[in-house]
Amino acid sequence: MQFTELGLSEKVLSAVTAAGYAEPTPIQAEAIPHALQRRDVLGIAQTGTGKTASFVLPMLTMMEKGRARARMPRTLIIEPTRELAAQVEEAFTVLGKNQRINVALLIGGLSFEEQDRKLDRGVDVLIATPGRLLDHFERGKLLLTGVEILVIDEADRMLDMGFIPDIERICKLLPFTRQTLFFSATMPPEITRLTEQFLQNPVRIEVSKPASAATTVEQKLVAVQKEDWAKRDRLRRLVQDESELTNAIIFCNRKREVSVLFRSMERHGFSVGALHGDMDQRSRMATLAAFRDNKIQLLIASDVAARGLDIPAVSHVFNYDLPTHAEDYVHRIGRTGRAGRSGKAFSLVTKLDRKYLDAIEKLIGNDVEWLDGKPDELPDAGPKEKRASGGRARRSRGEKPDAGAEEKAVASETQEPKTAAAPRREPKAEAKSHKSDRKPEQNRAEARPPRQEKNRDDRKQRDEPSPLGFGDDIPAFMLIGTNT
Repeated sequence: MQFTELGLSEKVLSAVTAAGYAEPTPIQAEAIPHALQRRDVLGIAQTGTGKTASFVLPMLTMMEKGRARARMPRTLIIEPTRELAAQVEEAFTVLGKNQRINVALLIGGLSFEEQDRKLDRGVDVLIATPGRLLDHFERGKLLLTGVEILVIDEADRMLDMGFIPDIERICKLLPFTRQTLFFSATMPPEITRLTEQFLQNPVRIEVSKPASAATTVEQKLVAVQKEDWAKRDRLRRLVQDESELTNAIIFCNRKREVSVLFRSMERHGFSVGALHGDMDQRSRMATLAAFRDNKIQLLIASDVAARGLDIPAVSHVFNYDLPTHAEDYVHRIGRTGRAGRSGKAFSLVTKLDRKYLDAIEKLIGNDVEWLDGKPDELPDAGPKEKRASGGRARRSRGEKPDAGAEEKAVASETQEPKTAAAPRREPKAEAKSHKSDRKPEQNRAEARPPRQEKNRDDRKQRDEPSPLGFGDDIPAFMLIGTNT
């Protein structure tokens, strides 16, 4: 099937041809005709199969007639993350270049005033994250009564991020006669119930098994020890051993882990960037742009980069931490092997990750192959192995030792002189053994000389004995007599 058979307008077809799209993907071929008929659509497809164009192309065709009014957008697209929202805006810029379509992006981290000016001029397509959209509505800068088409992208991600109450509130502000399009790679029961609430007799399009992994991605499990130094060391060797690696995304579960791993990889000479939710919006966009332009080779990210980001040339994905939600695994490895390309996904697995791995394999319906043995077969690492892996063993290969292992190795080395200096305390023990043969004052006086090193220098020079109690420096209040 060709794009010319889907019912798109001439302007849209011209932009599609200029963008280099030859023929529609299965989700596009089935969803676009129903969307052009003003039907509600529930689309389920693997990540990387072109779901964004499935709603962008019909929306551009339907908006050729009509005009937007101030503060009343004609269409609304809700995205779970800022990166996805910016990516959809870029898709409208590329595919809508032959049309005069006003697009506004309402996301956090950017100026309210600039966004208000766009809304005042009239918006055909409003792309927003739920929080910022409701902020504008509560400030009286936005009316949603003119929305003709509602698109909720990555619906299951909305559920994971706790946006469902906001989505319910937004839907109640929209006209009942609107057209609604739901798209996602996974469809858990909670989202199915949500679609039954907001969609009217939808057309369900399921071009692949829900939560199935793309067949173009080669998946491998890598057994590692639970210590952080061991995981970082194994990750570096994996990256170095992959001769076909052009660029890769490395996923971590926590923002703090993203920062720690970024510093470690950068210290070892890798070309890396970091991306997580605590970064300001301009830094996040700059990092993504640098990764797309191949200015950095490795992108270390949290799950903000796991959903919907379209970077077709990603050759590898590494799960530094195995995701705690099985659906996230499908989205993470879906960043590679896109648009018909092949890709590889490696997941580091410890003994503590067994339950997460079981959930993933149950979700995707098959067992993932191990690269070199299972975690149960790994010996426990002792302190000597830890120091060798973090320090001297890496230096023999021309690399710097890992920061955490190096610090612990240095700490262990600095503790050795302390144990060697312990015999210096023997005189105290000897004095204690003869305490019963001496007067208490004499015992205290002789036990005190080792402390003279900490007294003031002038006392050392005067060669005076150490004072008992306060010495001559008795506070005045203690000299006041008491009434008897």
